[in-house]
Amino acid sequence: MRKEKKDLISVIVPCYNEEEVVSKYYEEMKKQMQKMGEVDFELIFVNDGSKDQTLEEIKKIARIDKRVRFIDFSRNFGKEAGILAGLEYAQGDYICMMDVDLQDPPYLLEEMYDTLKNEDYDCVASRSISRHGYSFLRKILTKTYYKIINIISKTEIMPGARDFRLMKRKMVDAILSLKEVNRYSKGLFSWVGFKTKWLTFENTERIAGTTKWNFWRLFSYSIESIVGFSLVPLFLSLVVGLIFLFISFIMFIVLFIKGVILDYFINPFTTLSALILFVGGFILLSLGIMSKYLANTYLEVKNRPVYLIRETEKDLK
Repeated sequence: MRKEKKDLISVIVPCYNEEEVVSKYYEEMKKQMQKMGEVDFELIFVNDGSKDQTLEEIKKIARIDKRVRFIDFSRNFGKEAGILAGLEYAQGDYICMMDVDLQDPPYLLEEMYDTLKNEDYDCVASRSISRHGYSFLRKILTKTYYKIINIISKTEIMPGARDFRLMKRKMVDAILSLKEVNRYSKGLFSWVGFKTKWLTFENTERIAGTTKWNFWRLFSYSIESIVGFSLVPLFLSLVVGLIFLFISFIMFIVLFIKGVILDYFINPFTTLSALILFVGGFILLSLGIMSKYLANTYLEVKNRPVYLIRETEKDLK
């Protein structure tokens, strides 16, 4: 009698300077893989141009466990490139993304898999309901970001959503059909649709090391997401321009009444300065918004690869 083929779960783990946590993550995942003996696993570590011993730690594990695969980038291309590379490299029937710092709890994998296997969903995604380890400012800015993006974009971004999720192969194929260079995975996951179930959990701090997401990287990432999934900033310059024109019109009426009808002395320098500030500010705002969209268009037209691979587990000797 032919043995029934097990489902294969591919787990994608982007890494950048994570030498302190790679082995700890593997030990936790090994326990979870043993617990879920009814399925097969492959762990795909994506080394995003790390400057420490992250790659060496991954290679040590890959030599002793054939379920471990890896992709080593030629340089740092960013987490979005790491996610894309993992999705393209994954062979599983179900594909998962996880952070290596264990802020994404491995025990949720079992519930995710059972849900996709037994219920009518294409994806089980996670969202944190607390933000332990975040500064007060970051909490406020994060909350504000989600409010803004969901107001100006037709693509809903779930507040607190993490990259940690398990998807069926058909959903992953749909995501891979999107060939854009400037990628924002949370937006792409939402844009392709499919039925998603959300699991909530308490956010925990990293087990070791430090976060690579400082204020400016998070700010840049949020701008990228807004530009990628909303045209509202383009129309914002039109609205601001109309407001400035209206204010200028009111100012001219006031100046006309004070200067011509009431015969008040009006300092022309003051009037000119106010007009220059209004018009100059509007022009700079408009140029800034349009230049960002133009820059993204420029990057897409060049059609450069999102990442370049230096080596994989197949190159191990």
